[in-house]
Amino acid sequence: MSRTRPEHPDLTETTVSSQKVFEGDLLHVYQDHARLPDGKVKIREYIAHPGAVVIIPLLDNGELVLERQFRYPLHRDFYELPAGKIDSGEDPLACAQRELLEETGYTAKSWRYITTLHPCIGYSNEKLIYYLAQELTFEGANLDDGEYLEIFTLPPAEALEWIKEGKITDNKSVSGLFWAEKILRGEWAVKE
Repeated sequence: MSRTRPEHPDLTETTVSSQKVFEGDLLHVYQDHARLPDGKVKIREYIAHPGAVVIIPLLDNGELVLERQFRYPLHRDFYELPAGKIDSGEDPLACAQRELLEETGYTAKSWRYITTLHPCIGYSNEKLIYYLAQELTFEGANLDDGEYLEIFTLPPAEALEWIKEGKITDNKSVSGLFWAEKILRGEWAVKE
């Protein structure tokens, strides 16, 4: 007996109207009316985000460069991979290079794109573009005004243990560290 693949219905929702209800320095909130596949119109609210890069910096000794940063919305410190917002018109790789230097003080000779992930599909158009940075050289950090970080290194196996223990809970970092594990084991190839 052969199985046929079921047809995929059109699930597209079409914008009828769009209203910006909040405009901040970083985020913009919209409330749209969208026509559903059945013809009904429903409200869809979402946050427009400029996108960000996430860097997996790997030292020659095999350790990762991580940072500890206080995150105001949750009022606590988080352990994270270096990351940063893409400025309007900025090339994502140039952003990654800038953010790595600003936040950690490192530059990288080797940069490889890993993937693009969408962390908040239910309420935001944010995308995270991941890069593996290798052949690092320390040049000295140059943090943005009002940015305070502690930079440290950690073996990848210990970073994964921190995820298991709940010490690393930041989603972008958890995703990046799982990707790094697959890459370092040779299970997933990285584009050159």
